[in-house]
Amino acid sequence: MPSLIERLAQDLAKLIDQKLTLLKIEVNEEVSAYLRGSIAILAGVVVAVVGFALVNVALAFGITVLVSAVDISQPARYALGFVITGVGYLMLGAIVIVIAKNRLARQGVVPRRTVQELKRDKEWLEKEI
Repeated sequence: MPSLIERLAQDLAKLIDQKLTLLKIEVNEEVSAYLRGSIAILAGVVVAVVGFALVNVALAFGITVLVSAVDISQPARYALGFVITGVGYLMLGAIVIVIAKNRLARQGVVPRRTVQELKRDKEWLEKEI
């Protein structure tokens, strides 16, 4: 009987060890997959940022062509095109910031349910005392 219990304990320890080894392997595989995916996403973001920058430069040059009727030097036209593009993005960014701020203000940061539970607890304590 003692030998059977000892063998059972050894088998159980071996089983747990195998399960932990399998878990480690699976976790490592998952982490590797997420890491590879994250690197691919990062590469895509870099390419998209470069594309976005080139589109903005093209937009600025396009605006420069539109203001070519203005009687200023060519470098000043380029500067005006880039300034107009920059101001446009500043206004767009400000609009997005204001909208996001208003949404956050409406949402509030106080956890309402927790506050309600605390009020109920306070009322209960006051009644009990």
